[in-house]
Amino acid sequence: MKIIKILMLGISMFYVASSMAADALLKTFVLAEQTTGDVAEVTAATKSKLAKAGFEVVGEYSPYSTATILIVTNNELKANAVNSDFGAFGAAQRVTITKANNEVQVAFTNPVYMSHVYRMKSDLSDVADKLKSALGDKGEFGPDAGVTAKGLRDYQYKWLMPYFDDRLKLVDYGNQKVAIEKVESLLAATNKGGAKKVYRIDMAGKEETVIGVSMAGPGNLDCSGDKYIMDNIDFKKLKSTGHLPYEIVISKGKVYTLPAEFRIAISFPDLSMMGDNSFMSIMCAPLAIQEALTVAVGGEFVEE
Repeated sequence: MKIIKILMLGISMFYVASSMAADALLKTFVLAEQTTGDVAEVTAATKSKLAKAGFEVVGEYSPYSTATILIVTNNELKANAVNSDFGAFGAAQRVTITKANNEVQVAFTNPVYMSHVYRMKSDLSDVADKLKSALGDKGEFGPDAGVTAKGLRDYQYKWLMPYFDDRLKLVDYGNQKVAIEKVESLLAATNKGGAKKVYRIDMAGKEETVIGVSMAGPGNLDCSGDKYIMDNIDFKKLKSTGHLPYEIVISKGKVYTLPAEFRIAISFPDLSMMGDNSFMSIMCAPLAIQEALTVAVGGEFVEE
């Protein structure tokens, strides 16, 4: 009888712990440290820490002079991506070095948060622990309240807004190898979409590749530009630089991206709809981003 009571207590505690984990409020980014000095020096030190922790820097991008973004991956991230539907969107994490006022903020995207956003098989808690151990952990930040794992797996900013599986198909080349070669060539050239390759990760044994792109926002596509968007909505003291860069995924010869109403919202889930520094301040961005990426990868943009 005593053994049964102990077993029942253990089962009860397990379900309570599982429920608490499911209800935990997650935030988009983790602040590693706040320091002083030169962005380039802090970036070099950060790269060294990442290498020692087994992370590979697959891309580096400075969207503006006060920020550097390191795109990193490792075997665990790539394996999880391969085993998840459209997991290429979550094959990398972003580590950022941003100068704000008189301090340099080192931060990274929260792997656990992103694993749920992209509906991945593993919650990437081991990856999160490795990044925290290597770079530091001063707590999560981003939205004031946070979002539960369940809320992230079925995330929608507002009613009628897109979900993760409402991906935009930019162009269909009919063949994975042809699609990758074509997209690489177009992004390397001067294109009217203003998009440039920042990194690429291939999913081993799977017809899926993710390519991260910067967006300059040329001509009438100015509000697709990275700096334009961040100037308008990245207004808090702790900077959400890790929102960048945007991703496209090539899967079985088709080129996809996430609609901006989803992709921007997952980085800024508590951004207000109206007022200063709101989605209204970048209302031109979703269509401009879709057009910029469509023409940049060789598709034909048709406004619906």
